[in-house]
Amino acid sequence: MEIIDSKELLNKAIKPRKSDSKKGDNGIALVVGGSWLYHGAPTLAALAALRSGIDLVYLATPKNIAPSIRAISPNLIVLPLPDAKLTKGSARRLIKWLPKKVDSSVIGPGLGKQNTDGMKLLVDELSMSKIKILLDADALQLDVIERLKGKDCVITPHAGEFKRVFNIELKGNYEDKAIMVKEKAKEYNIIVLLKGKYDIISDGERVVINKTGCSAMTVGGTGDVLAGLVAGLMAKGIEPFIASVFGAYINGIAGERAYQKLGLHIMATDLIDELPFILKPFDRVEE
Repeated sequence: MEIIDSKELLNKAIKPRKSDSKKGDNGIALVVGGSWLYHGAPTLAALAALRSGIDLVYLATPKNIAPSIRAISPNLIVLPLPDAKLTKGSARRLIKWLPKKVDSSVIGPGLGKQNTDGMKLLVDELSMSKIKILLDADALQLDVIERLKGKDCVITPHAGEFKRVFNIELKGNYEDKAIMVKEKAKEYNIIVLLKGKYDIISDGERVVINKTGCSAMTVGGTGDVLAGLVAGLMAKGIEPFIASVFGAYINGIAGERAYQKLGLHIMATDLIDELPFILKPFDRVEE
């Protein structure tokens, strides 16, 4: 097992930007989430993805909350889905709306409990288009995950969600937990990013423990930021396992920086505000 704390590795992972690149060349992400109760979760994920340094983020959300999200930020391209939940109809409409080029996607933040038929249809279509997929929150359903075996899918459960999905309660020390995370990652041929005091990331072969972060990050929304950040890094061309490792690392550093300034009074948006300062040292432009 490894403990990540390497700026050199991150520098190698983030590719230089070409000086003659145009809009869209540096990454496009899709976030699908939200419900009548939760408009913040998908917005946080989308803003974090954009702050990772990609060019465009599409946010697909029920039409009844689309105006609220549009009012929060003019930087997001909001796609108002026709139904209150992610139905097959909404999934089909979204698939028709999407541009030809989308690099990565996040499905789940704020969706709420619902039937998984629309999710399964959507992940089938996205995976056929070679779009990298991250499942979070309410999209963490076993029948959805099973559709993505061997397709570089990332899932980001906390311990409670891990138990709900796999019917396994994680006990013992972090090495014991890492064994179970690795086993499930290997069984389903996916990347598992288990969120906790220490994050555990595995692709079934490699296992990394991330120790960045702080106790202030119990505030709601930090997991949504993480999901969006990982999707952004994948959209920049970083392979899903490495994107998951560095997403956890950077998200934790952002939490630590916010805590240093604000103590136990941080909000998830404070983490997003820190991302440019963490990532800027790795910026390079290739002539």
